[in-house]
Formats: sequence, C-alpha cells, structure tokens
Amino acid sequence: MQAETEGRDTRARELFLRAWEAAEDDYDACIAAHYLARHQPTPQETLHWNQECLNRADRVGDGRVRGFYASLHGNMARAHRDLGRIDRARDHFESAAEHIDDVPPGPHRQWLRHRIAAGLRATAPAAPRHHEDLVGDLLIRLCARTDLEALSLLLPPYMGSLGTPEDEERITGALRMLHAERRLPDGEQTALGRAIQARSAV
Repeated sequence: MQAETEGRDTRARELFLRAWEAAEDDYDACIAAHYLARHQPTPQETLHWNQECLNRADRVGDGRVRGFYASLHGNMARAHRDLGRIDRARDHFESAAEHIDDVPPGPHRQWLRHRIAAGLRATAPAAPRHHEDLVGDLLIRLCARTDLEALSLLLPPYMGSLGTPEDEERITGALRMLHAERRLPDGEQTALGRAIQARSAV
C-alpha cells in the first residue's frame, strides 16, 4: 500500500502480484486483483485484472463481497469505455447502479454514486433534447455566474442521479425549491421554469 500511496507504480504492481500469487482463497485473490488492475500499463491488462477481480468475487459469493460490486462493475465499465466498447461499458455502469445501495453509507458511496452517474451520462444513447439537457444547460449558466447557493442545491441531486424515479424526483424537488425563491435573473428563471415543465410532462 505504501508504494501505491507514494506513486511508485512499478513497485506497487510487483507487490500486488506477489499478493495475488500468495492468495490462499478467492477472497484474497479478489482483493489482490483489484489492486493489480489499478497499476496496469494498458487498457487491455486493466480489463483483464478487473474481470479476474469480478470473477473471484462471484466465487466468494457471500456478504464479504456484497459491498464490492458497485465498484467492481464501475471499474469494468471504465475499462471497456477506455477500449471504446461503449455498449459493454453502459451495461456495467447499469449493474454498478443496481448495487450502489450495498455499499456502506459514507463519503466513498457518495463518490462512487457520482462516478457511476457520470458514466451513465457519458454512455447514454444519443437522444433528442429532453429535460435533463435543460437542467444541464441551467447548471452551466449558474456556473458562469458562480452562483454557489443555487449550485449547492442543484448539483448534488443532478450529479448523483442514477436515473431512478427517486433520483429524478430529487432533481425536480430541488428545481422547484429554487424556482419558488424567484431570485434568479429573468432568463435563468425562465429556463428554470421550462426545466420543471419538461420534467412534469414526462
């Protein structure tokens, strides 16, 4: 771990490979493969070790690895995306989203949720303009004005949305609260109203 923390990737890879070779069961091998995947020189090798990690977790199949799957599928998704396999990446991001509630509450789960949400947005099929674009456009305008108060209300539900009905309602609720204050410049207030209207029509 110290070599990884210090940024000595080659040494870290050597040590994690030793841990892999010394693994006494699938759980130990799963942990070693996870760290090995983080120190590979090519996307193909990264994918190989992420797949090995996922396979070993499946073999363990008990509560010790239950909280791993959101991260494991997220890693698989990013590896496939790096190789240009967008459909495969999308499948794994969706699997990661299905397992997010198995991750213990805390900063790690929140960070992981945001990374999965970003992956889902990045791999979404091309589609006509819809309400999510309107929210994104509004956020860009708020960022340009550095409106931190409005951003602090809208960004958390937007950035953490995995597309569930509950997530969508959190975004809509934040939009409505901001709209009720009626403190944005006219153009942004109008854009805010359009975003709410579009979401209500879905």
